[in-house]
Amino acid sequence: MIERITSSFSTDGYWDLFQLVQNSVITAGVLGLMGGLIGIFIMLRRTALVVHGIAEISFAGAALALLAGVDVVAGSAVGAVVTALLIGVLSLKDKDTSGVTGVLMPFGMGLGILFLHLYQGRSSNQFGLLTGQIVGVDDMQTQTLVTGSVIITAVLIVIWRPLMFASVDPQLAAARGVHVSALSILFMVLLGSAVAMSVQVVGALLVLSLLVVPSAAALKISVRPLSVVLFSMAFALVSAVGGIMLALMGTVPISPYITTISFLIYLVCLGIGRGRRIRRQHQVAEVMARSARQA
Repeated sequence: MIERITSSFSTDGYWDLFQLVQNSVITAGVLGLMGGLIGIFIMLRRTALVVHGIAEISFAGAALALLAGVDVVAGSAVGAVVTALLIGVLSLKDKDTSGVTGVLMPFGMGLGILFLHLYQGRSSNQFGLLTGQIVGVDDMQTQTLVTGSVIITAVLIVIWRPLMFASVDPQLAAARGVHVSALSILFMVLLGSAVAMSVQVVGALLVLSLLVVPSAAALKISVRPLSVVLFSMAFALVSAVGGIMLALMGTVPISPYITTISFLIYLVCLGIGRGRRIRRQHQVAEVMARSARQA
């Protein structure tokens, strides 16, 4: 299998192919930066499962749009935002977002499979909803996805401080007068929109690689807010754009490259984080041993 994959790599006409996917590279880069930013809040609020649930029902919305012959991106966006709002509202009182997501997720995937079964068009369209189809991004889709990413990023920057406060300690934030419930609903809307756009890159099944893994990796090597954000955005950018650049040399779909790069970055950060902890433990042990000898 490895030989089959490596034998398909070729650099012939690489830059000619690159000219054809410039929109894809731009879109992937902007979505990566947006995903790295919102991913920090996903990790702080422990809503990684929610991302997967929204993606699956986003897939159902896209499949319904495909069946109805309307814009797939719009169908995906509507499905994602409605799901995010539903999860946010239902979990306001008991804060059980995982439970609500677990109920909605299989229902959404079931609907998506039903709609795809009823669809009589090209099978590549069905497969693209699950694994992404960013190479086919045209000028209009690029403008839409980039504009949406910029808006989400701008809103996150505006509400950064109260949202960070509410994500780290919601009880204290509420006591200090922060509108925690309103911020939660707004964040879910932003998350739903981000998931809908990211599905266009890596598909419904692999969206976590763009919105969760880069932030998880960044949190392994830093605890400073600014450093974590910058690392997360850089990791997501490298994964998204690097995946496209590598895919141009082979015949394997783009999404496996994106997920593999993202996972390798996480493994490296995990190793760095563990190495730092071991060094700190040794330093503490040395200080304690030195203090004991002096005593």
